[in-house]
Amino acid sequence: MLRADQLKIADLPEVSFEVGDGELMSLEGPSGSGKTRIARALADLEPSSGHIFVNGAERRETPAPEWRKLVRYVSAEPGWWTDTPREALSPDPSTQSAVIGLMENLGLFPELLDKPVSVLSTGERQRLALVRAFADDPPVLILDEPTSALDNRNANLVEDLLTSRLAAGKSIILISHDPEQIVRMADLRLQLAPDREPGTRNQDPPDHKNLPESPTSPTASAK
Repeated sequence: MLRADQLKIADLPEVSFEVGDGELMSLEGPSGSGKTRIARALADLEPSSGHIFVNGAERRETPAPEWRKLVRYVSAEPGWWTDTPREALSPDPSTQSAVIGLMENLGLFPELLDKPVSVLSTGERQRLALVRAFADDPPVLILDEPTSALDNRNANLVEDLLTSRLAAGKSIILISHDPEQIVRMADLRLQLAPDREPGTRNQDPPDHKNLPESPTSPTASAK
């Protein structure tokens, strides 16, 4: 479970919200409304005030490396600082096993792990960034346009993977410019623009799970 209380970033409006286990919240608004800055602040990558909690741990009381094991942010243009994808992954056997399964789920061949990042397509790099982020199974995932460079087939594979993560109890925040994807996936929508009442639930609940609502219902507000 992820909860933000009175989260304030520079001149952006203060926001508060909660995303329960197994729930996905879309973060919406026009360009410049602060979607990416809020996403980065949740991962402790952007200065902010207020409180952020994950499963009882509070951001300011948790060392940054430990916090980023709890909250994993994948940017719209993921960076690579190694020559090959494999070099960016943990050598732990359990992680390696998870990587192979994730690659299969996303339609990626294992040989891509040892290819130079520079020769991979944009879509391959984007999906491999998701593999890198999901491999150690963090409880909170924050995804900024995770399917922007993908065709429909591969975008569907990503959505299927997100559905499986939700069924496993993960909390996900999604930034997407695809309104149909938001309708399919989102339990809760936080709108940073003024044309929608913030914090309203999706009127057409997604079909990614048939689970009872969590005891603590997600709420969101922009003040």
